[in-house]
Amino acid sequence: MAKNPSEYIQSDVKNVWHHLTLHQGKAPMIVVEGKGMRIKDIHGKEYLDATSGGVWCVNVGYGRDQIVDAVAAQMKKMPYYAASGGNLPTIEFSEKLLEYMPGLSRVYISNSGSEANEKAYKMVRLLAYNSDKKGKNKILYRYRDYHGTTIGALSSTGQPERSECFGPFVPGFVEVPHACCYRCAFNQSYPGCNLECAKAIEDVILKEGPDTVGGAIFEPVTAGGGVIPPVDEYYREVADICKRHGVRLIIDEVVCGMGRTGTMFAYQHYGIVPDIVTMAKGVASAYMPISCTVTNEEVFSALQKNTDRLSYFRDISTFGGCAAAATAALENVRIIENEKLLENVRKLGAYLLEGMKENLSHANVGDVRGRGFLAGMEFVDDKSSKTPLDENKVIAICGEMAANGVLVGRTNRSFPNQNNIINIAPAYIATKSDIDIILKTLREAVKTVLK
Repeated sequence: MAKNPSEYIQSDVKNVWHHLTLHQGKAPMIVVEGKGMRIKDIHGKEYLDATSGGVWCVNVGYGRDQIVDAVAAQMKKMPYYAASGGNLPTIEFSEKLLEYMPGLSRVYISNSGSEANEKAYKMVRLLAYNSDKKGKNKILYRYRDYHGTTIGALSSTGQPERSECFGPFVPGFVEVPHACCYRCAFNQSYPGCNLECAKAIEDVILKEGPDTVGGAIFEPVTAGGGVIPPVDEYYREVADICKRHGVRLIIDEVVCGMGRTGTMFAYQHYGIVPDIVTMAKGVASAYMPISCTVTNEEVFSALQKNTDRLSYFRDISTFGGCAAAATAALENVRIIENEKLLENVRKLGAYLLEGMKENLSHANVGDVRGRGFLAGMEFVDDKSSKTPLDENKVIAICGEMAANGVLVGRTNRSFPNQNNIINIAPAYIATKSDIDIILKTLREAVKTVLK
């Protein structure tokens, strides 16, 4: 290192503005090395990273020379040209990606999940502009889902503490109820219910006016909002409602995309084909920033019209032209294929979830849910009332796990008085031994903090 650890820490405190952090004159964990599932901090302490880089994106693990070498070679040859032109890695990656997305046919590349979703919103609104229903531009979003950090994306985010104080927001976004069975908004129990959470979406469309609603966006499995996989029938009902009212179905795969739930895309568990799919985090396993907004041919064709000079999709993303980012994404897919990582996620994801469910006997563990390598544990004060556990106790559990060498995540400034969920999202390369370490450390932390 050019400086000693103390000098780096002092420089961090003086110069760096960290994300999602209240700065109080001390540096956070400073990571200096990663290999496989393990990272080391500036003091040499090693951690098993069960967060895939903190925000669920280093999906094929650290230290992948295959990606690094391919990116370096591409950057030497040709690093960038604006995406109004083409480059070979983008062509190759798009072709490979679409092999996994039957029914979709066009890949629009940008550089973040927020931006990918903004592109989808602009597409929906331009579709309205190009039609005889120019007012069909409202977009539905679901309570508890998160769609990004820009003002437009926050306008469609169902996590009140994420958006609090950042308004005024963009008009034309309308909230629909969440799909969490554990905290059913309709006081029903599955499977004895009538899928009220899905049918409520049609109620909202009818209330707003079908000629005003052009799109609806959902996380296939709500991630940061509590790790919520809807029941199997949910999205088929939602897709039918959207089709019936001419509403474009947008699925936000920013967290789940590229394999986190055991299929390449989480919507594929539910037997639907959306109109638009967005993705980012795991597209290149965070070795390079890249996101995609993928559409069917109908959407693409409708936005290529030349009926007037404003009717085609006049949009650009500066870093959508990074050839090295597409190179990283292509190598990422090859690793997932060659090492059969989707199979590993399915097999050990089931093992992880079953192991977490063993904690349900604890008085403060209310629910365990998830799919593949995206699992959550919800803590309560009392199981009968389901009163959420104090956020500080959940923070303490995460801290206890970190002190014992395992990093996990949690809901963070998302819901008033309900940031009570720990999430676990290891890289796809995790072994049974890794999962056992995570489960053991979690079990002991729960016992230690919640005596």
